[in-house]
Amino acid sequence: MKDILKKNIFNLISFLVLVVFTGLGYRGYKEGLFNSLDSFRAYILSKGKLAPLFFMIIQLIQIVLPVIPGGLTTVFGVIVFGAFWGFIYNYISICLGSILVFFIARNFGKSVIIRIFGRETFDKYHHKIKDKSYEKFFALAILFPVAPDDFLCYLSGLTDMSFKKFASIIFLFKGPSIFLYSMAWVMGLDFVFKKYL
Repeated sequence: MKDILKKNIFNLISFLVLVVFTGLGYRGYKEGLFNSLDSFRAYILSKGKLAPLFFMIIQLIQIVLPVIPGGLTTVFGVIVFGAFWGFIYNYISICLGSILVFFIARNFGKSVIIRIFGRETFDKYHHKIKDKSYEKFFALAILFPVAPDDFLCYLSGLTDMSFKKFASIIFLFKGPSIFLYSMAWVMGLDFVFKKYL
């Protein structure tokens, strides 16, 4: 009885978090928060000392409801806060967001994934969760910033992967991935600005 009650409470909390983050994400989108780097930076810095917290909340929202490519908010973090603190804030919020969507998928199943990402994306990767090497595939996908890792964090919630294993992969491999992706974008933008602008 206690286990059923705990599960129902957790389901309710997960649902409320999903609803709140969806609402906040939609509001930010409608207000033009994600239209440009300038609008994003101005909004974040307007929060003063709370700017890091607001950025991390936005990064969490982006993972739960990916309205824009996650790599862009990661780069925004580095540009707004600098390489070191941008990395720290990105790492914390992305790890927490990844864990959150894992639990959302585990509690609500494939329907929430299809609703967010579409049937085509779901069907493209769904067969992989039946593969014995899925954990290895997931770890490599998290390490190298080329796969749709937000989607794969959702998808992993449908597998029998333990939370301990999932969290270990996220905490170990997200750091290098975030660093490589951020630096690649920052160096690329710097090159473009110096050479062409």
